[in-house]
Amino acid sequence: MNSFDAVLLSYDEPMATALHSRLQRTLGGTVKRLHGVHGMRRAYRLCAEVVDHEQFFLADGDFAIDASFDPATVEPLDEGVSMRVWRAVNPVNGLTYGYGGLKLVRRSALREMGEAVDVLAALPGRIEFAPPSRPRGSRGSTRAHSTRGRPVSASA
Repeated sequence: MNSFDAVLLSYDEPMATALHSRLQRTLGGTVKRLHGVHGMRRAYRLCAEVVDHEQFFLADGDFAIDASFDPATVEPLDEGVSMRVWRAVNPVNGLTYGYGGLKLVRRSALREMGEAVDVLAALPGRIEFAPPSRPRGSRGSTRAHSTRGRPVSASA
């Protein structure tokens, strides 16, 4: 695993344990799990306290990472960027967007989170979306990792 910690944040998602194992296999190291915390704002702030590094991967308890995602290709966040989000497929409507996707987030941003209704919109600094990633060992592919194990086309 690269220098980023990783946390799976779960509450009552029935597949969280299996998805936690999948995330560990794909990222290639230990993924911490924060489970059962009441309130999203409180849960995100607690994530900042369980990690050892300033920047870390954060995944929701119902997030299934594409096994081709390569964490070694992930660059640290630029100055002024609080969070990077990878797109995910919503399994209910098939739409592709950032909601529910893997995040690379700054611990300090979670600690300084404001009080906006949308918890992650309350982060200081900019939010950016990651470009689609290429599967390990491929050339020219534009598949990005997704939730529920479904590949996402970059043109989606």
